[in-house]
Amino acid sequence: MGGELSKSRKLNNGIVAAVCLAFFTGMVGMAYAAVPLYKMFCQVTGYGGTTQRAEKQYAGRVLDRDITIRFDANTNGIPWQFEPVARSVTIKIGETTQAHYSATNKFDRPITGRASFNVQPEMAGAYFNKVECFCFTDTTLKPGETLDMPVVFYVDPDIVNVPELKDLKTITLSYTMFPVEKKQPVASSAPAAGSSTNKVSDTEASLGG
Repeated sequence: MGGELSKSRKLNNGIVAAVCLAFFTGMVGMAYAAVPLYKMFCQVTGYGGTTQRAEKQYAGRVLDRDITIRFDANTNGIPWQFEPVARSVTIKIGETTQAHYSATNKFDRPITGRASFNVQPEMAGAYFNKVECFCFTDTTLKPGETLDMPVVFYVDPDIVNVPELKDLKTITLSYTMFPVEKKQPVASSAPAAGSSTNKVSDTEASLGG
């Protein structure tokens, strides 16, 4: 009798453990899936000031109405001087325009950077379309190298049909540049004989991390 009870308890414990493991695995999977889904949601809706990506230059109507685009630049943990060439530009709504940012690597070794971005007010993100942008890819600068970084964009004329945005006069386009760690080749990942195994990444070491 005692043996059967023990077996029953073990079976129940095993079922509970399996259910908990399946639940945990499912939650982790949902967390990973939520990142690209959230990004897609932001790109489609402009939520959080996320801009849109246009496949080609706008060829529709251009309104006889001005709007000023202000440019903002920030850095986060990257030893670059990063700034807009011009602080603002005034364009027609629907007009395709090119603006420029500039980045200079102030460090003594190559550094790869990536730009995150948004616009203010956030609702305008759904109508701010980028045709070309340095933020679409990572950028590597050599020590002391300066790079011109263009962005081609337009403001969708449908923005005037939104009650909250119909009288909008200014949109601020903001970028934050941060470092991207480059993975080391697998063949060189093993420590040499006699060397310490307590290593930090090249990016952390070079930036004082």
